[in-house]
Amino acid sequence: MLRIGVLGAGHLGRIHLKCIKMIPGFRLVGFHDPDPLKSAEAEKEFGVPSFPSVDALIEASEVVDIVTPTVSHFECAERSLRAFRHVFIEKPVVATPGEALELIKIASEAGVKVQVGHVERFNPAFLAASEYIGKPMFIEAHRLSQFNPRGTDVPVVLDLMIHDLDIVLSVVRSNVRRIHASGVAIVSDTPDIANARIEFENGCVANLTASRMSLKNMRKCRFFQRDAYVAVDFLDKKVEVVTMKDVDPQQIDPFAMVLDLGEGKGARQISMHHPEVRPINAIQTELERFAEAIENNTIPAVTIDDGYAALDIAYRILEKMGQQ
Repeated sequence: MLRIGVLGAGHLGRIHLKCIKMIPGFRLVGFHDPDPLKSAEAEKEFGVPSFPSVDALIEASEVVDIVTPTVSHFECAERSLRAFRHVFIEKPVVATPGEALELIKIASEAGVKVQVGHVERFNPAFLAASEYIGKPMFIEAHRLSQFNPRGTDVPVVLDLMIHDLDIVLSVVRSNVRRIHASGVAIVSDTPDIANARIEFENGCVANLTASRMSLKNMRKCRFFQRDAYVAVDFLDKKVEVVTMKDVDPQQIDPFAMVLDLGEGKGARQISMHHPEVRPINAIQTELERFAEAIENNTIPAVTIDDGYAALDIAYRILEKMGQQ
């Protein structure tokens, strides 16, 4: 088993500690958090030691799981990589695109595995929908949440929208041609509501909205492509797939949904399908995949380059909003 240590014992760090204890490929050696109260609580809850420093934890580990505030990601990852440790690092990968590029260089020199925690890639609804998403040409995403002070130290683009940026980039294999964006600060010093329109060179357009000032939570993404529409509800773990096919007007099923294209243009039959969504723990699954990547010497599911790509687009959106 791989010896793994966790940096950070806050809300998300504790979730990681719990998940790691369930993964056969890892042996949890302990954690480090500078907050004595959090450390004492985590020690009691998980029955593993609290290390006195970042370097002490790195020394005892083969794999370092970084679940600290974003501003410290680069320092923690750099120290881990220079000690030739494999690194799992929560999203956003680091604080700036410049730091991400530097970290890519350091990771390459170290020759170890790095995976970024873009957990929505492992959302069971997205996994169920993936096989139906081919070449989307229009994508619409809404990620709305009720106000929570945790996370308001960064713009909503880095806090929430970055999830959907990673999802979009994972299915649209094309360079970005143009970005339009706007955002408004309501209670924070940075935008709490933001919208971005991303145009890709292959013609695909993605329209993303993120808000942390909503009265209800919503995490939905819709993918429109030739002859198909795929809707993914990341929150309620549901998927809807709508497809169309040409049919002979003389042989139409009277109970089927049919779209009449007009005189002389034929008709198309509409079919609806709800793929099975198998319940899984997304965080545990992403950590399991990282263990497998290390053991099998394969490419991690979400690479450091993927983390950089999402962060780079996020910063380009912020620039359009006048935040850079």
